[in-house]
Amino acid sequence: MRKLVVGLLSVLALISVASAEVPALGSVAPGFSLHDQDGAMRRLDEWRGRWLVLYFYPKDDTPGCTTEACSFRDDISLLTGLGAQVVGISVDDTASHKAFAEKYHLPFPLLADSTAAVARQYGALSDWLVVRMAKRYSFIIDPAGRIAKVYLSVDPARHSREIAADLKSLQAKTVVR
Repeated sequence: MRKLVVGLLSVLALISVASAEVPALGSVAPGFSLHDQDGAMRRLDEWRGRWLVLYFYPKDDTPGCTTEACSFRDDISLLTGLGAQVVGISVDDTASHKAFAEKYHLPFPLLADSTAAVARQYGALSDWLVVRMAKRYSFIIDPAGRIAKVYLSVDPARHSREIAADLKSLQAKTVVR
């Protein structure tokens, strides 16, 4: 029985790992078209010319995801002051996103990746056959649409401040070039 369980867990781990790799720094960010919490179609291209903070999260209205979303909400003036737009993505549907955004007064789009195609493109998908969810990964995309920074390990309570500091650093490097 133990061998069966270990074998099954190994197969599930391989399936999860088999998803796409995380886009490399400097590569063009994978495009997408997804509906936001209000049902509007949103495309990556609409943020061209601006810095974009694209964060993937596992599930609406769960403790870590709520902490992360509320931190972005609380720091939104700092981030927009740096010329950045914040956008969250999970595999939850638009109705779930709408309730989550309204409950916590989130002032940024939450995109419904119900097919998990975008999470897969960004290497941010955990897929265990019966359960799919986005990994807690984030990306800073520069105004030219390229991956400027990747976060594969995120502390939900401090992440928005970490991103703000990195945005300042990235923007300073851009000016120096």
